[in-house]
Amino acid sequence: MLKLAIIGYGEVGHIFARDLLATGQTGIAVYDILFDAADGAALREEARLNGVRPAASAADAAAGARLVISAVTADAVAAVAAEAAGYLKAGQIFLDVNSASPVTKKNAFAKVEPTGAHYVEGAVMQPVPGPDLKVPILGGGPHAQEAADLLNPLGMNITPVSTEPGRASAMKLCRSIMIKGIEALIVDCAASAKAWGVEKEVFGSLRETWPSIDFADLARYMGQRVDQHGIRRAAEMREAAMMVEDLGRNPELCRAVADAQQRGALPKKKAAQGTKAAE
Repeated sequence: MLKLAIIGYGEVGHIFARDLLATGQTGIAVYDILFDAADGAALREEARLNGVRPAASAADAAAGARLVISAVTADAVAAVAAEAAGYLKAGQIFLDVNSASPVTKKNAFAKVEPTGAHYVEGAVMQPVPGPDLKVPILGGGPHAQEAADLLNPLGMNITPVSTEPGRASAMKLCRSIMIKGIEALIVDCAASAKAWGVEKEVFGSLRETWPSIDFADLARYMGQRVDQHGIRRAAEMREAAMMVEDLGRNPELCRAVADAQQRGALPKKKAAQGTKAAE
């Protein structure tokens, strides 16, 4: 039995905890900053009902754990790693599965490693809902193989790709520039073509250039992805912009893609907020 802790009990934390419990793991501790909010008692009770232990702090969750999974928001990666350096013990593994720039991951590694604990970078390559615990994760750092050996038998899908921290995230974010950028372009192209009533002509012309691609179908698919995941993908593209800027290149294109992803998701988010307010 592997004693585990999860820092960040949002969507990813919920899914990982649920699926790890389903493998027979017990004693999983979780902590989320929202546990300390006004409605924190309800969130802690939910965690208990889900079969995990709601911890009083990140340090409390990690106490005695063999492996600590950090699944927080991109803007909290550095702060969570810095805090972890104050409570991790020698031999513990800190698996950081958050979307962050390679430099952010390298800085987090530099904070954790002097404690004797082991920082493992995790670059999640697909949205977690769907594949759930089996989502492909690229592992980086000197102890990535050790983390894979511990977690893959429980149903995780970690592929060590480098002993150097930062490289796994670079692989993910360089790919994201292309994928999220294409999504942003297609969403604007499709919306403009629809407004002018020229979808058939535009998609037909594009298919003449790239015969293997059904652009009408691709526009529907990518539009749905932006609609569902645009907020999270915008945060990821801002991390890509940081990576590009750290390399001395102009990050404005990545930032524009981030803005486009966020715009694409906002109508759905506003509609959900309106429904909630009406209730």
